[in-house]
Amino acid sequence: MQNHPDLLVTTAQGTVRGARQGGALTYLNIPYAAPPRGAARFAPPQPHPPWDGVRDATVPGSNAPQSERRLGTLAMTPYFGTGWSRGEDYLTVNVCRPTAGDDLPVMVFVHGGGFVAGSTRSLLYDGSAFARDGVVLVTLNYRLGIAGFLDIPGAPVNRGLLDVVAALSWVRQNVAMFGGDPENVTLFGQSAGATIVGGVLATTEAAGLFRRAIVQSGSGLGAFTTEQARRVTRAAADALGIEPRLDDFADISDERLVEAASQLAGIDLRTETHRDPLIGLSPFSLVLDTQPAESVAAGLSADVDLLVGTNAEEGNLYLVPMGTYAPSTAADVDEAAARSHPDPARLVETYRASRPEASFAELRSAIMTDALFGAGSRALADAHAGHPRSATYAYEFAWPSASLNGELGAAHGVELPFVFDLTDRPELYGLHTLLGPHKPPVGLAARVHETWIRFARTGDPGWTPYDPERRTTMRIDADWTQSDDPRGQERRAWT
Repeated sequence: MQNHPDLLVTTAQGTVRGARQGGALTYLNIPYAAPPRGAARFAPPQPHPPWDGVRDATVPGSNAPQSERRLGTLAMTPYFGTGWSRGEDYLTVNVCRPTAGDDLPVMVFVHGGGFVAGSTRSLLYDGSAFARDGVVLVTLNYRLGIAGFLDIPGAPVNRGLLDVVAALSWVRQNVAMFGGDPENVTLFGQSAGATIVGGVLATTEAAGLFRRAIVQSGSGLGAFTTEQARRVTRAAADALGIEPRLDDFADISDERLVEAASQLAGIDLRTETHRDPLIGLSPFSLVLDTQPAESVAAGLSADVDLLVGTNAEEGNLYLVPMGTYAPSTAADVDEAAARSHPDPARLVETYRASRPEASFAELRSAIMTDALFGAGSRALADAHAGHPRSATYAYEFAWPSASLNGELGAAHGVELPFVFDLTDRPELYGLHTLLGPHKPPVGLAARVHETWIRFARTGDPGWTPYDPERRTTMRIDADWTQSDDPRGQERRAWT
């Protein structure tokens, strides 16, 4: 292939050749850290060795070891990708940039997937719309599952989060060569990726590497304690037939680590002092004895502008595709509350009072929504808004997908095609797809996408800032409506 000068970029590690796709230049599979081989899978990320010549950055690369992930009858390949694309050199970034321009805003995206799945290869993370609108988009892979998040004695915790910080360091060092402004970087993520973004806000080593952050359906209260993490480590060691020691884990192949991770569902992580912040949905999360919201309240990332929000019916994703939503009973509502709150009876009473017309299915989903994302997002917003050096904004995405016989609603993940302005993709439509059989309102995706970019450019998405008194929140649907503390009664039940 001929080396066209406008497609060549020289990074600190070596030169890469990208490709022109429409109005964008794309650079795929650029290493930001060394391949995590053997014992290095459980070590901090290390610098990638330089290379000679020109590295081909026109084809997708490998991704983190993972098993194929399904969610009942919902087609989630656009979200999770097609599974594990094998190869050791997977700590990489994709860069999508306009064909011209310098000092452009930079947005760095951290994918979701329950800390065990996902990658830059997913359809939903196509950055062409960002490049079209004058943004340099960077997406990244990070270590998952046991390699990324299992708390192993002798190894640093939260290695997947350390990967994200290393990727931000790479961006700081190299993004100007792609037309980006290293002084105007917005870190954003969704689901597990959003919880990681919250963790990065609470990480001193990341200070100065980004200016703004967007937390989409994450949680500032989503970390496991050390005691909880040790239960998972013990279970993983038992599944592998080894002792919970670093040397023993280092001898295990990636294939066996992935298989063991898939066997860890259902561990009871509730303790005398802490609930399970993921209510049993994943055995992996950040491991921190101080939650990110508490660290942010103490002043970490006080100079970073923050946009934080959730979807109106997050919990539907974990019920509707499995056929467990419509048949929900009062006992199911009580069980969801018992998993989520130290006073489940009071919690159920609060939700019944605030939603007097709700069915058992709607109450169950609403409690799960707040247990997983809502309460922790509000806590993060409250913590951040207590510092005057930067701005805080809140949103709720409420457009309901008619997928799965109209039941999916504004579930977890439904906002992503709007943020990336990809609602024209045919793969997202159908009876069992994320957006369902019907097109969303004309202009909604463009407005959401433009709002995210406006925040990245200016730190202001276009509505009243959130403060601990008013808690102003923008509800995003066919119409956008701003209100103060829209779920105050339910919020108080969690605090």
